[in-house]
Amino acid sequence: MRLGADTSPVAIPRLLSVQIRAVLLGYWRIPLFAIFTIGLPVMFFAFFGLPHLHQVETRHVSVGAYILASLGAYAVSNVLVYNVGIGQAQTRARKLDLLQRASPLPGWIAIAATMVGGLVLATCALAVLLLVGALAGVGLPLTHWGLLIVALVYGAVPMLGLGLTIGYLGSSGNLAPALASLIYLPMAFASGILIPLNQMPSIVRTIAPYLPLYQVGQLGWNAVGAANESALRAVLLTAVWGLVLGALAVYAYRLDQRRKFA
Repeated sequence: MRLGADTSPVAIPRLLSVQIRAVLLGYWRIPLFAIFTIGLPVMFFAFFGLPHLHQVETRHVSVGAYILASLGAYAVSNVLVYNVGIGQAQTRARKLDLLQRASPLPGWIAIAATMVGGLVLATCALAVLLLVGALAGVGLPLTHWGLLIVALVYGAVPMLGLGLTIGYLGSSGNLAPALASLIYLPMAFASGILIPLNQMPSIVRTIAPYLPLYQVGQLGWNAVGAANESALRAVLLTAVWGLVLGALAVYAYRLDQRRKFA
């Protein structure tokens, strides 16, 4: 324990709440990146969803609902990979992590607050997209709207691990955006959330079920009745990916700490 750190059970909730507020305030004070990541899925929906809003595919689900679920998966995961990952890399580049280490604030609280702040921003991005979809005329029962939000936020949790891994492996704030794009964008296309898998090469369709982002898409498609695998399988595989990517993030964090403080 560092000198002056109060990690008693009484103090921890207050420390965590204050740090979460600081993370959210940072998003509020520098809104451009957050607005861009929130607005991009809405723009994609306007381009690709609105022209086919009421067409019905073979599962008796409207194309608009299918695209909305797909872009919902993109919205939450994009925030967590780019905002959290690049944000963490920039924090390290500005040496703010060294300042935090010298302060009484426990390191795990800073990381936990970053994760919660990322999930809040991802939920806001999803809520804005779904609101636009509802106003545009995507017809879903009320329970399906709620299920879509819960499913996609749950599915996005493993992407926190990916974002933090990128944030700690990126040796500089400039490298992290390139690393995030190199990993995330091919995975987004190969998972079927940007282009339907039936329009992709056979090798991509073979690889897709093994990708974490594919499971996020399956959770969203299950919520609107357009999935091609069971919800239980998607839930379980998402949990597995959460453990794998979470362990990778812990490894990247410890590697970064050893480099700086060993």
